[in-house]
Amino acid sequence: MVERVEEIDVVIVGAGLSGIAMAHQLVEDHPGLSYTILEGRERIGGTWDLFRYPGIRSDSAMSTFGYSFRPWAGTEHFGNGEQIREYIEETAAEYGIDRQIRFRHRVNGANWDSGQQRWILSFTDAEDHPREMRCRFLIGCTGYYRYDRGYAPHFDGEESFEGELFHAQQWPEGLDVEGRKITVIGSGATAITVVPALVDAGAKVTMLQRSPSYVATVPTHTKSVELINRFLSRKRAGWLLRWMGVFREIIFFNLARRFPDFYRRLLITGARKQFPEGMEKRHQNPAYDPWIQRVCFAPDGDFFEAFGSGGARLETGNIERVEADRICLREGPEIETDVIVKATGLDILILGDMQVTVDGEPAPIGEQLVYKGAMLAGVPNLGFIVGYTNASWTLKAELTAAYLSRLLSEMETRRASVVVPVAPDREMETTPVLNIQSGYIKRAENRLPKAGDRSPWVLHHNYLTDLRELRQADFDDGAITFSRAP
Repeated sequence: MVERVEEIDVVIVGAGLSGIAMAHQLVEDHPGLSYTILEGRERIGGTWDLFRYPGIRSDSAMSTFGYSFRPWAGTEHFGNGEQIREYIEETAAEYGIDRQIRFRHRVNGANWDSGQQRWILSFTDAEDHPREMRCRFLIGCTGYYRYDRGYAPHFDGEESFEGELFHAQQWPEGLDVEGRKITVIGSGATAITVVPALVDAGAKVTMLQRSPSYVATVPTHTKSVELINRFLSRKRAGWLLRWMGVFREIIFFNLARRFPDFYRRLLITGARKQFPEGMEKRHQNPAYDPWIQRVCFAPDGDFFEAFGSGGARLETGNIERVEADRICLREGPEIETDVIVKATGLDILILGDMQVTVDGEPAPIGEQLVYKGAMLAGVPNLGFIVGYTNASWTLKAELTAAYLSRLLSEMETRRASVVVPVAPDREMETTPVLNIQSGYIKRAENRLPKAGDRSPWVLHHNYLTDLRELRQADFDDGAITFSRAP
């Protein structure tokens, strides 16, 4: 007897921040549609369930990182990892979304069958049994990096190291750091976060960077936020704080791009005032302009305090080799260490490990043009959500979720069963879908879909522009086609 293949209207892959936002939009706009969320992990949260390193927190203000439909109730500028995971979980429960999640269901492949006009999903269920499912529309909410590993360059001799050596993405549970010498390799957001947390836990930390990053101090509490929360309802306060955050992020990013020399001096001068006296300038001079790579934020200057207290020190150089109890640099110094943490970035991957095919033919993600930042040219009935890299992830996630929901409504209005973006005939200048030049993104350019140089293929990386383009999108733009079942 052939097992019946289950059929769902919409399948969402991933139960993190984006997946819950997408599900909420479907619940609000399409109560008659059936949907499910396939989640490979055992809990809601995505990134905020995976990352367990000390100090894990948001790197955007929670006023914009939280959902617009359920404002963040906390008063601190940033939220820590567990707070954010619980917030996502509580949101899913409040809207009944948690009942539609199938945990430990890992999607391996998705094939669009033009004859059936359905996606055929191949996945393993909670008992690790291979299964299939059909759906009319597929939405990837898997983030933009691999969950099973981070980017971990191999260093000569690291096999001979006698202490613990791991990537921050796989932080060992219960690791005792008090009194131990720990070297954190990296200078990005993870390193900026984990160094002060390790110092607070009693470790002696060396941050080893190949090149410096920009770090700006942000207060965790402000009088204006306290007054707004005191005198306005949660909904009104959330709305006002969200828009304040939106404009703050847009202004900071665009001014930094327009006046890079001024902002470079401003950020470097601010950092030097907070680092301990006598720190060499070579540790504080990034080789790029602000927002070419992300600017990192330090709540109440905790990153700088870690060095001022003597609990952390900074080294800039390149690793020549690793020995049993130390790291040797090409520039000469040696760093004695008990633990090595590779905070060396992410391994980029759009749509997770899902192999996407159309009628059995591969649809390589890195060769596809992105339509409105939400679909891939030539791939029918497939949407995906990738948030901003220069502002809060959630801002773009909610806009994309609303757009995809409108697209489903448009399909119903036209009685269409298939919708597919069609790439333009003439050549376009293209750029990767992620717009910053961090090393982990540059290494993955051939795996990232491409944005074009004109609408609807261009990515604006600006909330106000996207708000207009996605909320008021013209579906008769000549770049997307609708068709009915024969």
